[in-house]
Amino acid sequence: MKFSFELFLLAASILLFLSIIVGKTGYRFGIPALLLFLLVGIFAGSDGLGIEFHSPRQAQYIGIIALNIILFSGGMDTRISEIKPVIFQGVILSVAGVFFTALITGIFIYWLTNSVIKTVTFSFIESLLLASIMSSTDSASVFSILRSKGLTVKQNLRPLLELESGSNDPMAYMLMIACIQLLQSSGVKTGVIVLTFFQQLIIGALVGIVVGKLVVYLINHIHLDYEGLYSVLFLAVLFFLFGLSSVLGGNGYLAVYIAGLLIGNRRFEYKRSILKFFDGLTWLFQIIMFLTLGLLVNPHELLPIAGIGILIGLFMIFVSRPVSVFALLWPFKKITFRGKLFVSWVGLRGAVPIIFATYPWISGVRQAEIMFNIVFFITILSLVLQGTSVPLVAQWLGLGSQQTKVSKPKLKEFDLDLADEISAVIAEIVISEGMLKNGNRLSDLSLPDKVLVTMVKRNGEFLVPRGNTLLESGDIVLLIADNEEVLAQTYRHLGL
Repeated sequence: MKFSFELFLLAASILLFLSIIVGKTGYRFGIPALLLFLLVGIFAGSDGLGIEFHSPRQAQYIGIIALNIILFSGGMDTRISEIKPVIFQGVILSVAGVFFTALITGIFIYWLTNSVIKTVTFSFIESLLLASIMSSTDSASVFSILRSKGLTVKQNLRPLLELESGSNDPMAYMLMIACIQLLQSSGVKTGVIVLTFFQQLIIGALVGIVVGKLVVYLINHIHLDYEGLYSVLFLAVLFFLFGLSSVLGGNGYLAVYIAGLLIGNRRFEYKRSILKFFDGLTWLFQIIMFLTLGLLVNPHELLPIAGIGILIGLFMIFVSRPVSVFALLWPFKKITFRGKLFVSWVGLRGAVPIIFATYPWISGVRQAEIMFNIVFFITILSLVLQGTSVPLVAQWLGLGSQQTKVSKPKLKEFDLDLADEISAVIAEIVISEGMLKNGNRLSDLSLPDKVLVTMVKRNGEFLVPRGNTLLESGDIVLLIADNEEVLAQTYRHLGL
């Protein structure tokens, strides 16, 4: 069949549809959706359905765009009040944690490939390069798995993990670039590398803070004629942040995440619709990114490096990541031994290491394609072993909350969100016959004092209720409770 743009659109739409269906099915069995997106891409690639894609540069461009959107959206969804108690620990993990993980893993790779498995042999700098590529936790994987499961974890571990994954890419990026420079030129000085790292960190943070504060003022005073244009404006701001920071010599990923964090914690017009827009856009680009990376790899090339990939992956999961976490979090006694174990386990690898692995490939580094395949294999291992077991490990360690549906109830029938406007919890319930056993008036429900029924939806129509309002089975009721504890009490009272 002759290739045409129409055929490309048809194939792309089928892959997107297939990814969504597979992701929905996998969710029921506890399989990370991102892993399934990756497998769909592999299945559609040259060793599967035969779609040819061999451009690491194009994959890198797609990955950069996707990561910007994921980090910006993740920052907007993160509450500063939640990360404030763990911000010091998060910064330590995102900087020193990445460094020590890369160093320990690099030493192991050098020993492994020069003393045990000699089918692939890496020099010490090449070993550090491979370790640096995999040293950061992946924001797309961490955000997706922790949030899609609605997981509530004790000891502020979830905001700690999200902060770490959202801010640790700059360190991994700088280590990777430094190793590439050392391999390509013997004249690179350590002082220059260290100076460049701090330059990227400081400029990236400053750009994120300054632009983030200006954007909120701009949104609230620009008064555009169409609501949809505000989302477009935010998209322009997102890429402006990355581009400006990179041009000035800063780290664009850090600027994007910090700006998203500042913007998401301020009030601005059409906030709910903009957050929904970025939520959908994030899922779209996660699918596109993992599909693209899946297409880029040839599965038959993974088999020769499977042994070394398994050994390095297991070493990172059970040795280098835990050693780094326990050493750096040892002074923080509020995080228990079990908490440190959980942080160690959620050292997920995902799209970021695979995208970083395209840099040495494009730069012409020796054995770069082998490194790419090893990183790809370890990413699959991490998503299978760690990604599928995060909720289970949280429960096993006694850190997972059972009241996930109370912590963040989702509104389906009532499309509103007042979370930033009032200090209360909003939820909706469906009235059943059992709830009406003491009478069918609203007052007969005998709800706790600190719960208010604000609206009833019946047969597609909305009613403003009073105490004597007659309820029917199937009515959908909108509740506002003072806090999550009161809402949990209400659920128990109603038998939910």
